[in-house]
Amino acid sequence: MSAVQIAAEVSGSLGSIGYGLAAIGPGVGIGIIFGNGTQALARQPEAAGLIRANQILGFAFCEALALIGIVMPFVFGQ
Repeated sequence: MSAVQIAAEVSGSLGSIGYGLAAIGPGVGIGIIFGNGTQALARQPEAAGLIRANQILGFAFCEALALIGIVMPFVFGQ
């Protein structure tokens, strides 16, 4: 069976597969934000307030991208 025949037999929502792949990006982004934030807190504990505020802001932006990604298959789906 060729790849084209297998792809023709796929049924269901391909948008959910696309979102699953798209969720990798914000997940990696959130990991980078908190990983680097932890390093920054270890190096300069006196700047904890500013670092934590920037972490929360970056997390909110990454999470917004993930939430937009989950809505788009429903908005543009056929």
